[in-house]
Amino acid sequence: MSNQLETTYRPLLEAVAFAARAHRDQWRKDKETPYCSHPFRVCLIAREVFGITDPRVLAAAVLHDTIEDTTTDFDDLEEKFGADIAAWVAALSKDKRQRDAKREPAYMRQFTAAPWPVHVCKLGDIFDNLMDSVHTKPEQQAKTLKRSQTYLAALKPKLSARTRKPFAIVSRLLAEIGTKQG
Repeated sequence: MSNQLETTYRPLLEAVAFAARAHRDQWRKDKETPYCSHPFRVCLIAREVFGITDPRVLAAAVLHDTIEDTTTDFDDLEEKFGADIAAWVAALSKDKRQRDAKREPAYMRQFTAAPWPVHVCKLGDIFDNLMDSVHTKPEQQAKTLKRSQTYLAALKPKLSARTRKPFAIVSRLLAEIGTKQG
C-alpha cells in the first residue's frame, strides 16, 4: 500500500515543487504576492471547488503556466511528468511569439479542442483570475471579466460530463462578480 501511495502522489508533490521553482522570481499583478500562489490556487480550486481528485489532473493544474510563463518547455515536463501532463500543459499555453490578435484565437481553438483535464484546469485558472481581480485596478478587472466571458463562451459547446459542474461554478462566479462591478 505504501508504495502505491508514493507512486500515486509523488508526481503531484513534485509538480508543486517544480512550479514553485519555475515561478520563483515572478509576482502577481499586485506586485506583492508571489506568482506561484496562482498555480497552487488553481490546483486547490480544481480539488476543493470542482471536486477533482485525479492527481495527474491536479499536477497539470499546478503546472499550467510553466511553459507559457517560465523557461520550462514541453520536453522538461514530458521527462518529469509524462506525455499526458506535458500535452495538457502545452494545450494551456499561449504562443507568446504571436501578437495578441492572432494568439488569442489560436489559444482558444487549442484549449477547447483539448480533453476534459485541460478544460478543468482552464476553468480553475479562470476562477482564480476572477477571484484575484479584486486586487487589480477597475480597467484590469473589466479586462479579466471580458476575457473570462470569452473563454466560457468558447468552452460551452465543448462541455463533457466531467466539465459541466466546474463550468457552472465558474459561470456563477462570473455572474456574481459582474453584478458587483456592473
